Amino acid sequence: MRLDPPFLASARVLAAGELDTLFAALAARGYETLAPGVRDGVIRLVPASGAAELPAGMHDRQAPGSYALEDGGDGELFGYAVGPDSLKGQLLPPHQSVLRATPDEGGLRIEPAPTEAARVAVVGARPCEVAATTVLERVLIGGAYPDPGAAARRKALFVVALECRRPATTCRCTSFGTGPGLEHGADLVMIELDPPPKRGGDPGAHRFLVRAQSPAGAEVLAALPTSEATRRDADRRRDALGAATRAIAASSNPEVVARGLLGHIEAPGWEEIASRCLSCGNCTMVCPTCFCTEVRDRSDLSGTLERERRWSSCFEVGHSLLTSGPVRRSVAARYRQWATHKLATWQTQFGTTGCVGCGRCVTWCPVGIDLGAEAAALAGTGAASRRGTT
Repeated sequence: MRLDPPFLASARVLAAGELDTLFAALAARGYETLAPGVRDGVIRLVPASGAAELPAGMHDRQAPGSYALEDGGDGELFGYAVGPDSLKGQLLPPHQSVLRATPDEGGLRIEPAPTEAARVAVVGARPCEVAATTVLERVLIGGAYPDPGAAARRKALFVVALECRRPATTCRCTSFGTGPGLEHGADLVMIELDPPPKRGGDPGAHRFLVRAQSPAGAEVLAALPTSEATRRDADRRRDALGAATRAIAASSNPEVVARGLLGHIEAPGWEEIASRCLSCGNCTMVCPTCFCTEVRDRSDLSGTLERERRWSSCFEVGHSLLTSGPVRRSVAARYRQWATHKLATWQTQFGTTGCVGCGRCVTWCPVGIDLGAEAAALAGTGAASRRGTT
């Protein structure tokens, strides 16, 4: 964790009462801003124009198959871990038009979907989500078949990351080196310092330590009414991140788990997991790095056809469909495909693990299957969780 003079030289302090200036600076540069807000009992990314719309005092309680919000009554503005939304939706929208074909003088006029992207700023992204975006960039933009739409959306995306003070019990970022602090990858990175213990309390000490991590971030930071950071501010950050690190469950070694999984492809444990798994695909939908899609064509009575790309899941029977039928017919085969790709073969394919330890797949699994615990057990490095049951 950097606490050297260059760190202090690059850090600034923004009073919590001045947080609206960040939203104003982003709006002035043409960004539509998304920020955390409470919707349907969860923290979602929603359009926001100021700090008053942030979920002040709201904290999340997460466990395998369980998510709940509670009002802590304090003044913390970002006192949650992660909700079901991630930055994935900004690079790879859940529904996207690929092309449109319309009748034209006896033929069809093909109109590819435009690659221009709206300028979007996301305030409140967690370090694990920034890491996931880097993973997706390798897949969608830096791979063998780069997606020009994804490249345009990434270029138009401004990320304000928040380092973590309150990890959930499902968080495993320390296993993957993706949190709770962030040294690169965002435009601005902030951490909340000394939030008031009671909502409406003395806001004098409530501040944000802010650093720019890109030229665009430096431009926005220069427009904010900040002051110089002190050694005490850096110490506050160190203490907060240290406490968050200690609150996260013991880490595992991703490379050891990967080797163990690939060495136990025929283990009976896959069938045991399948006896609990619903094959619903929730884990892949909330995962910030899963990128599987399918293409569908829709037509109307006028003869117009629209081709759409939608999120898909390797848990769907039809996802591996060939002319002779699906390759992965059983739930065990589909779970094994997802887990081994995410935690093992992804490293060979893309040079990095496909998991960033955000814990979403554990929280949003209806039967509470813990991927990390199951993978460690199958790899022979730990005990599986048996909380989930169908």
